[in-house]
Amino acid sequence: MPSNPPTPIIGQSPAIESLRQLVQAIAASSSTALVTGESGTGKELVARALHDYGKRRNGPFVAVNMAAIPRELIESDLFGHEKGAFTSAIKDKKGKFELASGGTLFLDEIGEMPLHLQSKLLRVLQERLLTRLGSERQVALDVRIIAATNKDLRVAIAERQFREDLYFRISTFKLRVPPLRERQGDILPLVASLLLRHAPNAQEFTLSEEAQTQLLAYPWPGNVRELENVVQRAVVLCSDQHIKAHHLMFDDAADMQTRLSLELPAA
Repeated sequence: MPSNPPTPIIGQSPAIESLRQLVQAIAASSSTALVTGESGTGKELVARALHDYGKRRNGPFVAVNMAAIPRELIESDLFGHEKGAFTSAIKDKKGKFELASGGTLFLDEIGEMPLHLQSKLLRVLQERLLTRLGSERQVALDVRIIAATNKDLRVAIAERQFREDLYFRISTFKLRVPPLRERQGDILPLVASLLLRHAPNAQEFTLSEEAQTQLLAYPWPGNVRELENVVQRAVVLCSDQHIKAHHLMFDDAADMQTRLSLELPAA
């Protein structure tokens, strides 16, 4: 059994319930999975749930954001290198694949991987063997791959920016995380969960009816990540644990400034 409880997927909307059932159905498999959805929807949370409910839950969960690594360092970061493989390689280094041995490797923003490395990734996934930079020794892998993207990889394939054979290799199972605007009924439960994360006395917080109406009416272009920002701001601005509409600072800069002027006392 895992030392920590499995990562929860918050919500009771039909879309989230279907996603939760699929996660639980395929978690025990070692098959690759591709998690899709807009930025901020919680794709890494879904990947963690797949790990936490699966047979590899006691192994490591290693996350890599492909968009955050300089392109010249991606190969070394993923596959490792031997001392002397290049100028700054002053010692041997295990890559993320080896560090995730016995567990799960989460490749976020997989659509940002350069084409020349996509072929190497495909070969590693097919053979379950890798070779560090500067080495001739092959290393056997025991790792589950979960990838994620906010891009339409079919479009990227058509534009020759993503390999079709790699797409089919990483998408044995596809899981779509719906945007928050498609799951309005999950907004208030998510707020309650986020308050537990960000407010030490979360149980004492209440939401005015007007605040609830605004939360439900807002289109949430930034999805759950934006909702978390709004909740954090409300916790800071609310002095009496009763969140009102003017405590809700959405991510539009002009709207935020207007709401701040309503909240802060005049000089």
